[in-house]
Amino acid sequence: MSEATDMWNPLFETMDSEELRAYQLERFRDVVRHVKEHSSFYAEKFSDVDPDAITSLADVRELPLTTKAELREAQAGEDLYGEVLTADRESIVSYHQTSGTTGQPVRQADSMADWEWWIDCWATVLWANGVRAEDRVFFPFSYNVFLAFWAAHDAAERIGAEVVPGGGMSSSQRVQKIEELEPTVVATTPTYAFRLAEVADEEGIDLAASSVETVICAGEPGASVSSTKAEIERLWGADVYDHAGATEAGAWGFSCEGTDLGLHLNEKQFLIEVLDENDEPVEPGEVGRVVVTPLHRFAQPYVRFDLKDRVRLTERGACECGRTFRLTDGGVLGRDDDFKTINGMLFTPRAAEDIVHGYDDVTNEFRVRIDDHPTKELEVLELAVEADTEDTDAIESEVRKRMRQQANINPAVKVLEPGELTRNELKSDRVVDNRSRKNELEA
Repeated sequence: MSEATDMWNPLFETMDSEELRAYQLERFRDVVRHVKEHSSFYAEKFSDVDPDAITSLADVRELPLTTKAELREAQAGEDLYGEVLTADRESIVSYHQTSGTTGQPVRQADSMADWEWWIDCWATVLWANGVRAEDRVFFPFSYNVFLAFWAAHDAAERIGAEVVPGGGMSSSQRVQKIEELEPTVVATTPTYAFRLAEVADEEGIDLAASSVETVICAGEPGASVSSTKAEIERLWGADVYDHAGATEAGAWGFSCEGTDLGLHLNEKQFLIEVLDENDEPVEPGEVGRVVVTPLHRFAQPYVRFDLKDRVRLTERGACECGRTFRLTDGGVLGRDDDFKTINGMLFTPRAAEDIVHGYDDVTNEFRVRIDDHPTKELEVLELAVEADTEDTDAIESEVRKRMRQQANINPAVKVLEPGELTRNELKSDRVVDNRSRKNELEA
């Protein structure tokens, strides 16, 4: 890739919308042909589908969605990858799986060609975030069966950057390694960015004065939450970028130097639909959920995978960076599973995050607990925060007021001492829903 361009795939990243759509539809037809011929799962699912008849996005929407529940069922037998695998076992070079936080993990097989595709997806992300050959990139995560930053590691090498793998280290050792090796880029989750800053403070290390110029976040929506992004930038003294992806989907969204709080859809590599509750496309300014089809992944491909991430589309071509890929406003707003209906009001932990991380007197950790009211047909939301102050009443009052004003929720607020809440070294599950009626309420 030439240093003269700020884009990894400039031809596609600046392509006219009609030309790009024609390219996507051609690739989409190829994917449908492939899965019908090589996957018993999709052969049955698409038995009435003629790939050659798919000539518009309206035709695409005639195909049924693919859900995670279906993938789990397809892999429920003795065969490791089940009915979704479309390649010979000998061609598989990479095994990963989903976290399984909401059920049985989905096992993912990738061929060498698929892994090259993964690398290209992540190179697009890193390049848009300013990573170049002269950078030293530190990956402070535990390398294991979860996909996490595996492809990002290889993509950084593809760009020519020097890569430092930070697996098998404690948080303290990772902070010390940053001081010792002076990386310019750190890739992590928002949760762990806060944890490393906390540990650095305990070790007497000033991350804001370190060599790190760029923090690339993934795994959680936090880096597109204004207060979270601002706080990470303050703690690290670095520019913060966001990324969206999934084991089943790939690296489908990325921020750039022209967007403050938003993500480009990686439309060279994916056909991405943003749909409402009736599975119809949303207009710019509206919120919908992401349905994604990887266009160049063939060993274990997915067609119209219902990712359930919610985004808000903005007008196409509005970015100062020059990319014509569609933009989302505020990145991933949350997953369908994250949204809770509490006393008739819709709540997402992102609302609490924006308040907590924008408050100078509390730490960056919090927990939300939802319970049945002991005597009424209502639910009670408790927000636990940490504050190093004796005036806990003032903290409690102010946090409750902000929650009422910004989230339309009147919570019980519990103020704890710093360090009482559990710290996580990857992603945080900050919501505990104990309601007896939660399945009925979230249906």
